Amino acid sequence: MLFRNKRARLSRRRLLRGLSQGSAVGMSLPWLHAMAGESPDDTPPVVDENGKVKPLDRPPVRTAFLFMPNGVNPPNWTPPEIADSDQFELTPMLQPLADVREEVVLLENLHHPNVNMRNGHWPKVPAFLSGGFVLRTSGRDMDTGSMSADQFIASKIGSHTPLPSLELGVDSAYTGVDNVGGGFTRIYGSHIAWRDRHTPLPNEIVPQLAFDRLFRGGAASPPVSGLNLHDPQVAKSLQRDTTSVLDVVLEDARGLSRQLGSEDRAKLDEYLQSVRSVEQRIEASMKPQRRWINEGKIDVPRPGPGLPEQHIEHVRLMMDIMILAFWTDSTRVATFMMGNAQTGRNFSFIDGVKSSFHGISHHRNEPDRIAEYERIGSWHIEQYAYLIDRMRSLKEGDSTLLDNSMVMFGSTIRDGNKHDIENLPLLLAGRGGGAIRTGRRLVAPEKSRLCNLYVSMFNAMGIEAEQFGTSDGKVDLVA
Repeated sequence: MLFRNKRARLSRRRLLRGLSQGSAVGMSLPWLHAMAGESPDDTPPVVDENGKVKPLDRPPVRTAFLFMPNGVNPPNWTPPEIADSDQFELTPMLQPLADVREEVVLLENLHHPNVNMRNGHWPKVPAFLSGGFVLRTSGRDMDTGSMSADQFIASKIGSHTPLPSLELGVDSAYTGVDNVGGGFTRIYGSHIAWRDRHTPLPNEIVPQLAFDRLFRGGAASPPVSGLNLHDPQVAKSLQRDTTSVLDVVLEDARGLSRQLGSEDRAKLDEYLQSVRSVEQRIEASMKPQRRWINEGKIDVPRPGPGLPEQHIEHVRLMMDIMILAFWTDSTRVATFMMGNAQTGRNFSFIDGVKSSFHGISHHRNEPDRIAEYERIGSWHIEQYAYLIDRMRSLKEGDSTLLDNSMVMFGSTIRDGNKHDIENLPLLLAGRGGGAIRTGRRLVAPEKSRLCNLYVSMFNAMGIEAEQFGTSDGKVDLVA
């Protein structure tokens, strides 16, 4: 790895790596001045009298961000106000939360002031967790204005676990440009997790591969669903060693680089710097870590190959894998896209629905179309309720996995027909280790900034932060 800055810091655990007769080898570095002033994360772990790393004495706080495309039907989402109370009625769209209502906070009046209004969907998706101003581009110079909230968390505590973060989805990434919709690259609509303002993190959409990242050396391999899984070289790598998938990616990148001009090679080189994160995952998996150890196991068997035929099975498998990742302390931050922007998925498996989500979201205020649109949105809330119920059933000492988590659910637009950007439909479940009072509605002042919530969530995880994105304060989660 080449360092662009002479003052770059090195960890005392930094290794020189190479290949020797087909196997990876590592050699420790001597102490260097660049190792001075390391962060607290690099302090030696606590060990017992037998030299084993002691586990954490209390569960860590985990955070998940769930994204639903295409908005909601506002009249049947927002409950009527109850005088002198922060309680809320369950509107038709919120009815699936009936059994988990006491675990949830209904968030109101939050939005991103910098959301680009030149298109209804594409630039809003990457802004969901960043709040940044998204540059109109065909894909050559993507810029979302900021890293995403999940990756800010990963940058602070990601070295504590084998996986710094986990990115899940159900739709393959889009390609091409929406020239009709303003000239934005469709890549924007496929990612809510961004390592930096230029670099999206791909979602793993194959349940088996997501599962294997937790238990089969997956800490060292990137998601591969974006690759051609029928390519013999990829298939062979998956069978032999998940780590070798990275070799396939790098070899392909080197071949591409030889075909590019100097300017494009520079851009590709910048992109490949993101591969550094894979090296960091390898380092994290090699060093002793203080992690939380839960007693017992949860029933999440390894999924079969390929994609499930039923959409509900696909969604719940990915949710179960995310729960398993939190339960085993494999990661403490995750994202799950329940669909890409403008997803064309047909939801006719729901009674009373015969349309695709995006198509029916443009309901034109026709009652029959609104009814279909609302049923699809309620179905997504039902899956969120499933996740909440599953997490609260898992005991962690005197608490539950949900008690020690924060699970945000939301969309980047309020009404799919109008593409409104204010008062986004948002829910927050879990008590964040005691930092959140649930079972209520939290009505922020009008046009409050969603990034204020992210700062409060960072603090609940023990991350010191006063500002993120467009934040100008915090959201009081316990008042």
